[in-house]
Amino acid sequence: MTKFNSSVFAIIIIMIFISYLGLRTETESVDHSAMISGPFTTPQEITKACIGCHADEADDVLQSRHWLWLGEEHQVEGKGMVRTGKRNGFNNTFININSNEEACTSCHPSFGWKDSTFDFTNPENIDCLVCHDNSGIYSKNRNASAPFSGEDLVKAAQSVGKSKISNCGTCHFERGGGKDLNHGGLDIALLDDKKKQDVHMGGQGFDCVSCHKSENHKIKGAGHSSIASGTNHISCTDCHDNNKKEIHKNKLLGRHLDAIACESCHIPSIAKENFTLTGWNWQTAGLKEDTNLDDTHLSYSKMRGDLNWEKNVKPVYRWFNGKADYYEIGDKFESQPIHLNVLNGSISDSKAKIYPFKIIRGKQIYDVVNNYLIVPKLFGEGGFEKGYDWNKAAENGMKSVNLAYSGKFDFVETVMLQPLHHMVAPKDQAIKCTSCHSKSGLIDWNELGYSDDPMKKGGRVKNKLIKD
Repeated sequence: MTKFNSSVFAIIIIMIFISYLGLRTETESVDHSAMISGPFTTPQEITKACIGCHADEADDVLQSRHWLWLGEEHQVEGKGMVRTGKRNGFNNTFININSNEEACTSCHPSFGWKDSTFDFTNPENIDCLVCHDNSGIYSKNRNASAPFSGEDLVKAAQSVGKSKISNCGTCHFERGGGKDLNHGGLDIALLDDKKKQDVHMGGQGFDCVSCHKSENHKIKGAGHSSIASGTNHISCTDCHDNNKKEIHKNKLLGRHLDAIACESCHIPSIAKENFTLTGWNWQTAGLKEDTNLDDTHLSYSKMRGDLNWEKNVKPVYRWFNGKADYYEIGDKFESQPIHLNVLNGSISDSKAKIYPFKIIRGKQIYDVVNNYLIVPKLFGEGGFEKGYDWNKAAENGMKSVNLAYSGKFDFVETVMLQPLHHMVAPKDQAIKCTSCHSKSGLIDWNELGYSDDPMKKGGRVKNKLIKD
C-alpha cells in the first residue's frame, strides 16, 4: 500500500475546513451575543458598533438600490442618462416621496431621512437592525425612520443574523397603509408555513434571500419602481433548468416558454387571504369621516379618499421585455389616463414574454395650467392631513421639487402595473389550457396584438401559435 503523504492530508483537511466555513456563512448566522454589550441610547450607536467590524459592508450598502432608492443609470430619449426609482418616481398610492420623507422613509434602511438634506454618504445613517434583527422586537415608526421608543436595543443588536422573511416583510408586507398595498403578491400571509400561499416559502421553507441573493449588499430583484434600466431581474430559470424538456415533459407546454413567463401560468391569483389595493381615489379625500371595510382596512379614508380592496385578484397579462418607461416629475401629458409605467415589449419583440401584472387605478392631483402631475405634501405641517387643503399641499409639495405651480388643480386618472413574482401556486393549481383558450378566458388576445385566440383559425400571427 502506498504511504499516505502527510502534506496532502493537511491540504485536504484545510480544504474541508474552508468548505465548512463557506457553508456555515451561507446557512448560519454568527452569534453576536458575546460581541455586543451596550448600553445603547440611540440606534446610531449600534450602527457605529457594526461599522467597527463591517466597514466594507457599510460602504457597499451606500451604493445599493435599497439605500439609494434608485435603479441603474439608463438612457432616456430627450433626457440623456437618468436613474429612476422610489426616490423620484410617481405612483398612484402615496404619489411621491418628495416633501413626504418623514412618513415614506419609515420603509428606508436609515435613520433621520426627513427632508432633502439627508446625507446618503454617511454610513452612520444606516439602520443595520431593520434587515438583520432576529429578535423580532425591533420596529420603526413614521418619524423619519426612528425606532419606536422603549425598544430593547441591546437585545436586538445581540440577535443580528441572516435576514428573515419577517425582516423583509417589515417594509414589503405592511407599509403604505395596509397589507399588500404596494406589491402584488406580497403580504403577511407569506409568514405562514402554508404551501397554498407560496409553493416556495410555504412548501419548501424558502426565505426571501433564497431567491433574492445578495452580493456586496446588492440584492437581486427589480420591483415596479426600478425596472426602467431592465437590469437586476430574477428569473424562475435561475434555479429551474431552462431546458424545456426538464421543466415540462409535455412538449406543447415546453413550447410555451418561448413566449410565456412561468409566472403567467403558476400565479393564477394573488391576495389569497388578505385584501390587496386595486384602486385609490384621492379626489374624494377630506369630505367625510372614515368608513371601515374590516378591522384592518378602510373603504373610505378622510385622509386618503376612496380605496378599493379585493381578494383573489386575477392578474392582467402584458408583453414585457424587462424594461419600462416611467412618468417623471414635470412630464406633460396629452391623454388620459396617465400610465405611470409603460411596459416595453410587444408581440413582435423577440425578447418579450407574456407576464402577469397587478393593475392599480388611481385618481390624483395635477396642475391644469402646466398640464403635469403635482407632487403634493401629504404629511406633517403644511401637508394635506393638516386641514385637508389641496391648494396648500400642492404649493408646499411643488416647492420641494422646484417646479412651478399655477394655483389651479384638478384630478386625473392614472394607471400603474406591478409585476407579479410571488404567491406561486403548487403545480396542480397552475392555470389550465382552457383558462386562456376559451370564450371566457383570462387573456385579452386583442390587447396582446392577436386578432383572436391563436388556437382559433385566423387567430395566429404570421401563422405562428407561439412566437420564436
